[in-house]
Amino acid sequence: MIKRSSKSCLFSLCFLLLGGIRIYAQENPNPRPDPQQIYYDAVKARMLGDNKQSEVLLKKVVQLIPNEAAPYYDLSQLAFKANDPNRAAEYITKAIELDGSNKWYHEQYANVLALMNNNVGAADEYAKIARTEKYNENYLEKSALLYQRAGKFQEALNQLALLEKKNKDDDDVLLKEQQVYLKMNDVEAAAAVSRRLIDRNPKESRYYSLLIEIYESNKLPEKAKGVIAEMQQKFPSDPSLQLELASQALKKGDTLGYRKYVRKSIINKDLDAQTQLQLLGPYLGALSSDSSQRHEALELIQQISAQHPENIDVIMAYGRILSFNNQQAQANEQFKKVISINPNNYTAWEQLLYAYTARPDADSLIRWSEKAAKLFPNQAQVHFLNGVGHYNKKDYNTAIQALNRALDLEPDEKLDERSRIHTTLGDIYNTLKDYKHSDSNYDSALKLNPKNETVLNNYAYYLSVRNTRLEDAARMSKESLKIRPGESTFLDTYGWILYQQGKYPEALDYIQQAVSKIQEDTDPTLYEHLGAALFKMGDINGAVAAWKKAKEKGSENVNIDKMISERKLYE
Repeated sequence: MIKRSSKSCLFSLCFLLLGGIRIYAQENPNPRPDPQQIYYDAVKARMLGDNKQSEVLLKKVVQLIPNEAAPYYDLSQLAFKANDPNRAAEYITKAIELDGSNKWYHEQYANVLALMNNNVGAADEYAKIARTEKYNENYLEKSALLYQRAGKFQEALNQLALLEKKNKDDDDVLLKEQQVYLKMNDVEAAAAVSRRLIDRNPKESRYYSLLIEIYESNKLPEKAKGVIAEMQQKFPSDPSLQLELASQALKKGDTLGYRKYVRKSIINKDLDAQTQLQLLGPYLGALSSDSSQRHEALELIQQISAQHPENIDVIMAYGRILSFNNQQAQANEQFKKVISINPNNYTAWEQLLYAYTARPDADSLIRWSEKAAKLFPNQAQVHFLNGVGHYNKKDYNTAIQALNRALDLEPDEKLDERSRIHTTLGDIYNTLKDYKHSDSNYDSALKLNPKNETVLNNYAYYLSVRNTRLEDAARMSKESLKIRPGESTFLDTYGWILYQQGKYPEALDYIQQAVSKIQEDTDPTLYEHLGAALFKMGDINGAVAAWKKAKEKGSENVNIDKMISERKLYE
């Protein structure tokens, strides 16, 4: 008879009909195929990953020696692996008929039953094995889990009770019992388990927290408060207690109390950096809608940073929160600190590079992007940002080279990123008055992202300035306004298109809307457009006042002084 081991079916080969088959081969001048060799070949095929060949060979073995259990076991395993539970059950049932004492056969049968969603049958099998095995913890645990899944809660508890006898100090067993009680909606029994855990571990606060959670989840607030009071006496500085107190304060509408306790929890020195950051994130989200509270976020991350001065995740968070507080120079120092600790931290490089995309920072963007390119030569965004730096520096040919390199590296599925690169190329070519390449890149950008409102607006505006394809320009401008209806520059673009079409009243209406929404750093071009529209409508005084405002805002129009002094429009 073939006996199976838990390690490999190779061990069974040495038991395969050691006497009978060999004697038969010696006495018969035309011997049958050797089942031992075929079985060995089947095992070898399976080890090499050829399950189909292994199955063919095993079926031959079964034909030659139909009363041998082991080949049926192997066939069941192959069927199980192929997700064919019916055949797997058929084979393993036959193996058990031939050798009912083999533990591995019964374990396989339990696995097959579980695959067939017969959780009770599988649990029964594991329970049977557990009764016959000395080291049966794994089987007791599996049977308990399967009984629980099947809703056989008392049977699950019986198995866990047996497991607890074998592992008297294992808290995990009690936690599993507690989960069963909770599934049964027996809150008091579940709470009693927590009390046992507390008695067993008097110096651990987590079991108090677990008991509080049980009471709160089951709408027993008074009992929860009682446990909170106990916890405050024994663990006054515990972060989980502080979080619980914060939650209680929030439920009462006590915003100040909430912030007090959650702050204590976040900066608790007993917590590791990752946990502190995990707690900080949602709290910052709650603060983000209130700009006056930005300093609070900064204060918290500063305290965490003091506790973990070399932790890269903390330094990165510190940098981001500094940016959030409009302290970009200090934020950049944090990103540089991360890079000095770990030069291969690409995220820090990217954060730093994006911080330098403003035109006055062109030199810094070029310098740092060139450093990044040496470490990350295949990162498209590094080359893109290098191109932005050269564009801001008005080194257009170098910018085009860098942006084309970025296009080569950016994967085709990164539609937004590729659209952004094409947009920047379109801007550069437009500046160079190479309108063929400019339009081509804008078209590519919109093909990749038809709802990119910035491209729609810019493309439409540049066409209007050239006084060409005005119908296309109007269509794109309208689309951008659908996406961002109150954007002042978008309103101005549509107004200027109407102006170029000679629709001066409508143009003036849109340009006036644009000017009404402007901020302090408004592009002086809006006032130039307003002056032109007013002039066309016969309001010369209004036009001159608008041009004066444009000059005040830094207009680069070479005719601005002449228009003001002569009170005349030069286009």
